[in-house]
Amino acid sequence: MMSQIEPNLETHERERVVFQVIKDNPNLHHNALLKQIVPEFMAKATFEKTRDSLLDKEIIFVKKQGNMKFYLPTENYEAKLQHKIERNTANSYHDLKLKIKKLNFDYSHKDVDEKIALANFLLKNLIRADNGFTLLDSAKNPKKTLYHDEHLAIQQLIHDVFEIVRKNGDFETVFPAIMSDLEILTSRGSLDK
Repeated sequence: MMSQIEPNLETHERERVVFQVIKDNPNLHHNALLKQIVPEFMAKATFEKTRDSLLDKEIIFVKKQGNMKFYLPTENYEAKLQHKIERNTANSYHDLKLKIKKLNFDYSHKDVDEKIALANFLLKNLIRADNGFTLLDSAKNPKKTLYHDEHLAIQQLIHDVFEIVRKNGDFETVFPAIMSDLEILTSRGSLDK
């Protein structure tokens, strides 16, 4: 079973091929680009999904000239990506703080499956937000923790979620399900495969 954080190598390879052809041939319009890639590297439908993925990730953009489409690498991608990560991480962090504020009241009114789903959602997204801040810390200044307050607040929010779960009557059922879903206990201790 593949973890959500393990890369899909086939997808990455396809994206790399499409991106490289676009980068090396900025003057190819859509149909000419299609001829370069299909069928040697992938099928037409796969090319279109891959192109759409690159567009969604804003790695490439479309430039229209007349009725023709040209795909080009996004200029200053690293800075734009960092800004996007910062915006998404901050928005997620603030949304999670509000959801956890309401959790004390909402949690006890849910059935066991809803409690597990809600706790998992909150914990996974808190960890994801913390990872976003860690990534930003590393990109901006690897020798300094710029998001120190946010890291500590997330640590407290994780504690708050566990406290709400712990104080609830369904704790013995919910807690093991949460921990197994987080994969903290079941993940490998080594990077060796």
